[in-house]
Amino acid sequence: MTLKTTLIDAAELAALPPESVLVVDCRFALGDPAQGERDYLDGHVPGAVYASLDRDLSDLSRQAEGLGRHPLPRESAFSALLSRWGWREGMQVVSYDAAGGALAAARLWWLLRLVGIQAAVLDGGYAAWLATGLPTESGEMAPRVAGELSLHYDESQVVLDHAAVADGASGQLLDARAAPRYRGEVEPLDRVGGHVPGALNRPFADNLDSKGRFKPAAQLRDEFSAVLGSMAPAQVVHMCGSGVTACHNLLAMEYAGLPGSRLYAPSWSGWVSDASRPVATG
Repeated sequence: MTLKTTLIDAAELAALPPESVLVVDCRFALGDPAQGERDYLDGHVPGAVYASLDRDLSDLSRQAEGLGRHPLPRESAFSALLSRWGWREGMQVVSYDAAGGALAAARLWWLLRLVGIQAAVLDGGYAAWLATGLPTESGEMAPRVAGELSLHYDESQVVLDHAAVADGASGQLLDARAAPRYRGEVEPLDRVGGHVPGALNRPFADNLDSKGRFKPAAQLRDEFSAVLGSMAPAQVVHMCGSGVTACHNLLAMEYAGLPGSRLYAPSWSGWVSDASRPVATG
C-alpha cells in the first residue's frame, strides 16, 4: 500500500482496510480542553483513537523551561503513546480535527514526521467525513498495544534554540497567527503581542477554502511564493503562538510541493518567556 504523506480525503480513508490504518481524532478546544474528548466519545470515525493536544501531543510540565505553551512531548512518552495506539511499521496514520487540521491534527502529523513516520491529515476534518455520509461510532476504543517502541526526534527538523532565532541563523521565520496578533493589535493568550523581529506573516487560515478544505496545491504554491519570493523552502522556519497551528503552514507547503521547511517549536509563547527579547509590532 502506498502511504499518503500530506492529505487524504474521506472517501480514500473509508476505502482503506481497517487493519492497515491508524486513525487519530485530535479534536480540541483551547477554551475547554476536555471538549474534544467529549465530542470524540459522542461520535468519531470508526476505529479512531483519541489524542489530546495538552495531554498527548504536548508536555505541559516543561512550560517553565521556556519551550512555549505546548512543549513537545518527551520522546519516551510519544513512543509509549504510539505503542498504546497499536502503531506498527507500514501502517497508514490519518489524523483529523474539527478545524481543517489546524488544531492538533497537523501537530500530530508533524510529530510523526519528526520520528520518521509518514502520515496524512483528513482534508476537511470530521465535518468532511460527516458530509460524505460515512458511518460513525461512539465510545472509547480498546487499546491495541503493538509492542514497545523507542522513537527519536530528528533534531534537524525542529528549532528550539532561541539564540539561533534571534541572530537569524535558524532561517526565515514565517508566523502562522492571524494578522492582528502578528501586528500586536490584540493578544488573547500570551504575555505581550507582536512578533519576532524579521518574521513574515502567513495566517494558517489562508490555507483553507470556504468549505474548510485545503486549497489546490498549485494555488497554495503561488500564495506561499508571493510571501517568500525566491526563498528556498529549506530556509523557512514556521512559528505561531505555541507551535501548533504553525504545523498547518508546514503541511500546506509540503502539499504544495515546497518541502523541507522546519518548525520553531517554542514559537511566540517561548520567545516572550524572556522579557529581554525584542518584540516588533505593526
